[in-house]
Amino acid sequence: MKSVAVFCGSNSGLDPVYAAVAASTGRLIAERNLLLVYGGGKRGLMGAVADATLAAGGQVHGVITDFLKSRELMHTGIQHCEVVTDMALRKHRFADLSDAFLVLAGGVGTLEETSDMWSRAQLGGLRKPIGIVNTRGFYDPLLALIERMIKDGFLPEQQKQWLVVAEEPGAVLDALASYQVAANVSKWI
Repeated sequence: MKSVAVFCGSNSGLDPVYAAVAASTGRLIAERNLLLVYGGGKRGLMGAVADATLAAGGQVHGVITDFLKSRELMHTGIQHCEVVTDMALRKHRFADLSDAFLVLAGGVGTLEETSDMWSRAQLGGLRKPIGIVNTRGFYDPLLALIERMIKDGFLPEQQKQWLVVAEEPGAVLDALASYQVAANVSKWI
């Protein structure tokens, strides 16, 4: 693994633990000599991850849309920031540039990016793992929904293999680095 895309909030959340985990994630990415690929903003958890990666001597590649460039105040201190026309192209670039995906706390955009990458994997177009940092159980409701999808016959059990879940970012990065993509996992039950 040489690069990881981090999906997280452009807001910081109310609990300071989320920003602390984002900063810790950024430091770990730099210490492991990974390229951070992220949404290109300087606000919220996105900014915290990028700033911590930079402060630890790491490399950062942002991908931001024209529309979000002015709204999220594009991070001008990173080594490279692509400006693309729309969200679909932004996600396409995340997929191209990254060997794995790491999900921190966030809102609808974070959930949508994560779902998009998992859907691509499900349909066979992407063979890269998704790691979820489940800070203080933030993603417990999503994980319960996934179990419900399996129980009610909408998701094959094997499809959970693409997800790595742990509370600490270091444990998720370790699992992503050693992840072996499962072959021939069918979308259909």
